[in-house]
Amino acid sequence: MKIKKMGRTGLKVSEICLGTMTFGNQADEDTSFAIMDVADQNGVTFFDTADVYPLGGGTEKAGRTEEIVGKWLAERGARERIVLATKCRGAMGSGPNEQGLSRKHVLRACEDSLRRLQTDYIDLYQVHAPDPDTPIEETLRALDDLVRAGKVRYIGCSNFPAWQLSDALWASDRHGLARFDCVQPRYNLLFRMIEDELLPLCRAHGVGVIAYNPLAGGMLTGRYQPGQETEQGSRFALQHAGELYRKRYWNDAVMEETQSLKRFFSARGKSLTHVALAWTLAQDGLTSAIVGASRPEQLQDSLQAVSLTLDENEKQILDAAWYNLPRERDPQIARR
Repeated sequence: MKIKKMGRTGLKVSEICLGTMTFGNQADEDTSFAIMDVADQNGVTFFDTADVYPLGGGTEKAGRTEEIVGKWLAERGARERIVLATKCRGAMGSGPNEQGLSRKHVLRACEDSLRRLQTDYIDLYQVHAPDPDTPIEETLRALDDLVRAGKVRYIGCSNFPAWQLSDALWASDRHGLARFDCVQPRYNLLFRMIEDELLPLCRAHGVGVIAYNPLAGGMLTGRYQPGQETEQGSRFALQHAGELYRKRYWNDAVMEETQSLKRFFSARGKSLTHVALAWTLAQDGLTSAIVGASRPEQLQDSLQAVSLTLDENEKQILDAAWYNLPRERDPQIARR
C-alpha cells in the first residue's frame, strides 16, 4: 500500500481510501466493522464518510454511517492511525437551514459530525457539492474558523468543476483563508471528464485528488451484461440513489464495453476489478481512489489491485474504452 502526500500539504494518506457509504444500509453494523477491520489490517489509513450517509438511506437514516465509523474508531482505539474525512452540504432534515453551505449549517454540521464520530477533530472536512445559494466566501470563512478552532485540520471539496474550485482557491488567497487542499471528483476509465480542466488545475496548484466511483458503481467488476435486470441490494437498485447510478452507467454501450474489457483481461488471467482500480491509481495527479464494499471479502479482493502492473498494450486498451462510449449529454458532474 503506497502512502502519498495530499497535494501541497504535509498530510500523508494511503492510495486506497475506504469509502463507507454502504455502512448502515447495504452493510449492517457488524459487517461494517468487518470491512473496516480488513482495511485497517491491509494498510488503508484513510477513511471517507459524509453526514448524509448511508447512500440510499434518505434523511431518516442520515448520520448513521458516521455513528458506525465513530463506534469502530473508539472500540478499536484507531483514531490516531486513521486519517478521517467527512463532508457536509446535504439535507440532514426538512428545515431550510438543515442543508447547504451557509455559515449556520456548516458550523452545526461539523459539531454534529464530531459527536457522531466520537472525536474532537476531523482530519479532512469537505463540502459535498457547491451551494449556489451561498457565497463561497461565507463557506470558506466558516471552514477557516473551524480550522483555527482546531476542530478541522484540512478542508476540501467534492463535485466541484474546475471553474468553481478555481474561484474558491482565488477567494482563499485574496482573503487569507484556509483553502481547499483536495477535491473529490467522479473518475474512472469509463468517465474521464475531469482530465480536460480539473486535473490540470489540481496539478498546477498542488490540490490533492481523491477519486470516487473508480469501479463505476460496480459496473467495472464485469458482473453486468446488456439486458440484465438490476440486482436487489446493488447500488443500481437502491432507493433514492439507484436512479442516479443507472443514469450514469446502466446502458448497453457501457455494458458492452465493460464485457469486452472483461474478455480481454480474463484471457490474460487478470480481474477487471483489479485492472480498473490499477488504471485509476496510475493516473497522473491522483492521490487516492475511494473503494467501498458491502461485504469484507469484496474489499479484500479489491485491495489486490495495488500490486498490479499494467503493460503498455493493456494501458492502450483501457484508454480506448472512454473514447468508444457515446458522450454524456449533460457534462455537469452529479453529486453522490
